[in-house]
Amino acid sequence: MEQLQFGQMPAAQPSLRVLRETPAVRVTQSGAKNVALVELLGAVIGDPDVALRVLATYPSIEDLCRAPATDLGRIRGLGSNRVAAIQAAIELGRRAHLGGGVERRQIRSPAEAADLMMGDMSVLEQEELRVMLLNTRNHVLGVTTVYRGNVDSAIVRTGEVFREAVRRNASAVIIFHAHPSGDPEPSEADISTTKQIIQAGKLLDVQTVDHIIIGCGRYVSLRERGLDFE
Repeated sequence: MEQLQFGQMPAAQPSLRVLRETPAVRVTQSGAKNVALVELLGAVIGDPDVALRVLATYPSIEDLCRAPATDLGRIRGLGSNRVAAIQAAIELGRRAHLGGGVERRQIRSPAEAADLMMGDMSVLEQEELRVMLLNTRNHVLGVTTVYRGNVDSAIVRTGEVFREAVRRNASAVIIFHAHPSGDPEPSEADISTTKQIIQAGKLLDVQTVDHIIIGCGRYVSLRERGLDFE
């Protein structure tokens, strides 16, 4: 009998026999909520073996969401149509998470604000600064992207941060900052930038409610961390 070396031990996953029941059948019989990620992906692209190869390279849903289309296309068996199917499935999930959009939602806590933005911003591949505009009742008027790339106090122009808020007569804003490293812990530059934004908002009579930093599936609210926004 051929002996299996420890270095060859496969990762725990659904057996190929189960997968070859076809992932679509498994999803139908067990429900999409009750099957493994590899089976969901197999149902999307129609091939369980290719799904296994994809997840060998991108083992988590966060990794898969971040994967560039060109890199996915290099995986054997994953042609342009299957790459498009994966991207479409991810986008459907993102839109379902947002529901009818963020407009007119009422924000009552940092968690509610973060929940509206996590699905999109937690998978960004570069830093991004967005501003959520609020009316006097904390209903969302809209979200605008202000910066992409390196975001620190040396380059952030507060006029750009508040431009849309002033144009739309927003009474308050929430700042969102994506950390593509996946770690939402604020840096000294994040804190310095936030303080500048708070002071600029006071001059314009626009309250800065919070600065929420988003990482991979996690967020940090600087208000909850004790930064003075008043």
